[in-house]
Amino acid sequence: MNGHFCICVALISVASGGAVAQSTPIGCRDLADRDARLTCFDAWVQQQGRPDAAGAPPALTPTSAPKSIAVSPMSNSQRLAAQLSDVTRFWDLEQATARDNLEIRGYRPISLMVATADNVNTRPTSPTNGPASNATAYSATELKISLSVRTKIASGLLLQGSSPLRDSIWFGYSQQSYWQLFNPAISRPFRATDHEPELVYVLPHGLPLPGAWTYRMSGVGVVHQSNGQSQPLSRSWNRVYVMAAADKIIANGHRFTLQARAWQRLAERADADDNPDISNFIGRAEVAVRWSFDSLSDQDQASHTVGVSVRHSLKSAARGSLRLDYFRSLGVANSGLRLHIQLFTGYGDSLIDYNRKRTVLNLGLSLVDW
Repeated sequence: MNGHFCICVALISVASGGAVAQSTPIGCRDLADRDARLTCFDAWVQQQGRPDAAGAPPALTPTSAPKSIAVSPMSNSQRLAAQLSDVTRFWDLEQATARDNLEIRGYRPISLMVATADNVNTRPTSPTNGPASNATAYSATELKISLSVRTKIASGLLLQGSSPLRDSIWFGYSQQSYWQLFNPAISRPFRATDHEPELVYVLPHGLPLPGAWTYRMSGVGVVHQSNGQSQPLSRSWNRVYVMAAADKIIANGHRFTLQARAWQRLAERADADDNPDISNFIGRAEVAVRWSFDSLSDQDQASHTVGVSVRHSLKSAARGSLRLDYFRSLGVANSGLRLHIQLFTGYGDSLIDYNRKRTVLNLGLSLVDW
């Protein structure tokens, strides 16, 4: 039964004094659509004011009239219970709200952005490949294109049956390109394109943590990243990683997410390693924090997300990167289309720049969570 039908059932039940099935907290909680859950919980609260709410509704006679309903506003705790965790929704951690296997879904933001940097790598180099034979007159302003999709391959491998939680295996693919669109002097080439397929296993938990946080999931994955270039511009590496995520929803509906990843590079033969020192620059671990909230003006409701991501080499020669993101919904708040502003500083903005420090400001549009 879809969310709209459940809303109708709840409203008809209230209007008719119980002539149809009652709303229940469990039934409301399992609704995937947030608006449907909130409406269902409101209807349930209203039902608690009827003397006959716990039993069968009395039959109406021509001389009887529906009992008046005592309407109580939903408490903050009830509204919090009705909100679905962002981590739970994103990784399909609960069977009741999970989507089907093999659906194509968003992963990282799909973006089209104008990027301007403090410098551009005109002659890339690495310890094994040396510098490019000639410098190329690249412009520091270019177009950044990011594509990223994923699909759930399987679920319920370890957690199944009566458990409300479901573990799962996912395949994802991400691609990022820098296009010299504003550089006609060199025929507008693509300066860099990175490809990143990965496989990840996700195990849900739902464990309470201090400060009203909830430890939602752990995961382990393997990822390959390469730029598909020939020597001396070839760059690639393979990693295995572990990750964990927690989140928190506070009374005003603001949502906070914390995710950490640590990885180990898989060794390659020395004569086949294009970038043996890549972990010392891009890093060995990452922590990402996200804050999401809604705002309501006289015109419309907007969704906002602020994110901070830090990578670190975990060595005495501290390198890595810092990325700041701001998203604001455009059009309908849940459309997925966002204004996206991003500031990056550090190493690894692209594979060809893994050992070159850059500061890049990106401005454009992104599609998220579709």
